[in-house]
Amino acid sequence: MIIEAGNLVSVHYTGTFEDGEVFDSSQGRDPLSFQVGAGQMIQGFDQAVLGMKQGENKKITLAPEEAYGPRDEELLIDIPAEQFPEEMKLEKGMMLQLTNQAGQPVPATVAEISEESVKMDVNHPMAGKTLVFDIEIVEVK
Repeated sequence: MIIEAGNLVSVHYTGTFEDGEVFDSSQGRDPLSFQVGAGQMIQGFDQAVLGMKQGENKKITLAPEEAYGPRDEELLIDIPAEQFPEEMKLEKGMMLQLTNQAGQPVPATVAEISEESVKMDVNHPMAGKTLVFDIEIVEVK
């Protein structure tokens, strides 16, 4: 069966950055299952499995626009330092969860710390990165 939109597929995958560093893999775990075209996966991964068959392997390289998007410098926000609890030991690179105006959680990374403010980066951690995936189709339904 050739994969088309709407199929439920199970895949094994290994995701790496361009330098070969692995950032995620299903190896040693159950395969990842998703419905093709339902928006459950990043766009480029979803598109890559179209036309593949059970047992087939493929290596793909996704530009940021096909993955988590480009970095947006407007998503660096300054928060007054006094809004953080005094006992909180902030460090550059630390992941925190902020809350947007609608009360929804927003993951953020500490980008810079000064006496007056903390610059938080609310870009997705993988934004702006080219991603490489090795994909194996385990099952197609």
